[in-house]
Amino acid sequence: MQDKIAKGVQLAYRRLLIEKQKGDSEFVFSRDGKIVAVKARDLVKADELNENKPKA
Repeated sequence: MQDKIAKGVQLAYRRLLIEKQKGDSEFVFSRDGKIVAVKARDLVKADELNENKPKA
């Protein structure tokens, strides 16, 4: 059951990242108590996400 949940979370993250990249959007994180915005395209390229897609 834990394996299915982990795969589902990983899939949801990949889909979110791909959608953010399409819209040239940012993710906002807190790093060392400071707010940091990171472009989705700078995290991982969409091509790399599709290559590493989990097999269902």
